Amino acid sequence: MTVMAKKLPLARLGVVGGGQLARMLAPACNNHGVQMLILDSLNNSPAGQVAFDQIEGEPDDPAVLQLLCERSDVVTFDIENVGADILMALADQSIEIVPAPAVIRLIQNKFDQKCHYRVSGIPTADFIDLTEKSSFSDVKAFGLPCVQKAHTGGYDGRGVHIIRSREDWENRLETPSFLEAFISNGTELAVMVARRACGEMAVYDPVEMVVDPKLNLLDYLIAPARVSANVSEAAQELAKKTVESFATPGLFGVELFLTNSGDLLVNEVAPRAHNSGHHTIEACVTSQFENQLRACLDLPLGQTDLQGCALTANLIGEAGYVGCPVIEGLDEFVKIANSHIHLYGKDTCRPGRKMGHFTLIGDDHDELIRRLASIRDVLIVRGDTPQ
Repeated sequence: MTVMAKKLPLARLGVVGGGQLARMLAPACNNHGVQMLILDSLNNSPAGQVAFDQIEGEPDDPAVLQLLCERSDVVTFDIENVGADILMALADQSIEIVPAPAVIRLIQNKFDQKCHYRVSGIPTADFIDLTEKSSFSDVKAFGLPCVQKAHTGGYDGRGVHIIRSREDWENRLETPSFLEAFISNGTELAVMVARRACGEMAVYDPVEMVVDPKLNLLDYLIAPARVSANVSEAAQELAKKTVESFATPGLFGVELFLTNSGDLLVNEVAPRAHNSGHHTIEACVTSQFENQLRACLDLPLGQTDLQGCALTANLIGEAGYVGCPVIEGLDEFVKIANSHIHLYGKDTCRPGRKMGHFTLIGDDHDELIRRLASIRDVLIVRGDTPQ
């Protein structure tokens, strides 16, 4: 057997965006002798606090993107709202960017993303584009209720508006957008998929996502999802097909709807680490961040097996407070066996802002959900100033 030697540091990894996702990528980089360089507009960003170095600048600034590429061997992403066209030009100069900037640009526009699924034969909810001439009659003809989604810029509940009545239509998003069929009483699932350039893929077990209806973002997830083995396998196969359609290496979070009739529909895809994969840090043989790094470096991907049941819940800024972050109940939380907390290093807390998450590991879904309820009575993150 021939053993290939690699020089250390293994690589210089540039990351566009310095939020919590890049912050959680840092341990994998450190373990592999990879120097992580962050590009973020915020001085001392969450990832910049733990990275090898940080460049301050906007993620769509050509000059700083060029600098990041010059100082990196491989570039990847913490966010997708970046200067994709600029990166496409840089990629043409033989700079390795994972995933490919053309795929980032496709995914940035949710309408284009939906059209891609339709053309690729990937099942997704019905949709139609809205124009300046669209009227409420057109919405009714499409079917109520429905969901208005902004073409670009939407994330964590932003850029989404549910239309049930004429009043909702009058209060619609005033931006280029489209309508999507409303999936009532369905189950929201997600599957993380890592892909190497050679086509090798690592697929995680589907998770079940419970969404906060007020904030319209993830409240908590359960792994594995409470679905049949057949549905679980079908969800993994659909996620693989979706990622294969992009034909690029990287890590992808594939969000799915499971309808009441048993159909699986692709909702949308994140071309990066994803909230629905945070449990993998403690609950899986290989975390999503480890496999993201391996995909970037074209290393063999790690096993994705779950080690028990897991529940991951977001820590959201408490209503009624702003300012410097304060945490309550940490002394009690750390006494709980098989519990793990991740705080994101954000210097300002406001209501509804993601400030961290925690993961519980056990043998039974119901028991984890009961533990969640008791933890939320005591574990709170808030600002230090009442509003």
